[in-house]
Amino acid sequence: MALQRVSIGFAGNQVLAVRLEDAALDGLLKAVAGGEWHDLTVDDGTIRLNLSEVVYVRSARDEHRVGFGSA
Repeated sequence: MALQRVSIGFAGNQVLAVRLEDAALDGLLKAVAGGEWHDLTVDDGTIRLNLSEVVYVRSARDEHRVGFGSA
């Protein structure tokens, strides 16, 4: 499964950086619309998020790269 680097920004400029599988990210994005609490499972445990405080979710897929640049 592909992992994505995800930054979750909250009101007050706090940012939570995690690595998520595609299914977990999809679940998070669907839950953000509801604005309630959401349990997010990551490598080292579970994070309970108050989604009413989330102001953005940014993701970037991890890709295997060789060398100094991307082609």
